[in-house]
Amino acid sequence: MIDNKQLREQIIKPALDSLQMYSDNAMELLVFTCACESLGGTYVKQVKGPALGIYQMEPATYTDIWENYIKHSSSLVQLLALNFSSPSIPNPERMVYDLRFATAMARLHYRRRSEPLPQHTDIEAIWEYYKKYYNTHLGKAEKEESIKHYRKFVK
Repeated sequence: MIDNKQLREQIIKPALDSLQMYSDNAMELLVFTCACESLGGTYVKQVKGPALGIYQMEPATYTDIWENYIKHSSSLVQLLALNFSSPSIPNPERMVYDLRFATAMARLHYRRRSEPLPQHTDIEAIWEYYKKYYNTHLGKAEKEESIKHYRKFVK
């Protein structure tokens, strides 16, 4: 498991700053996502599936973000080229070893949604947002277990 404080300071904050998308709300949503999806960075590749990185993003989702969101925003293309050396779509495997890049991709996944991010202090709202937009109704995440993973990770 990654140290929660180091995840925040060394990975999430710099990644969000590089995208010019830092907020306390985005920070906590990404911490929650990491806690639930990979048990705080315990897994960087899904045991029985294709998901990659500490946010366990599936390659199909990753490709969709690039093809249907990033490529249509010259400012995002420029930010990714400048800060992540990614002027075009890198191999999704990069999310396994480049934690800041994986964080940027998870943030951009959430950024595609028009609904505002939940308040960083409202764990129930964070759960609802995560379930609706990241894990989705098809995902296996359950509320009690997810919040338990998050609390264990941030203690």
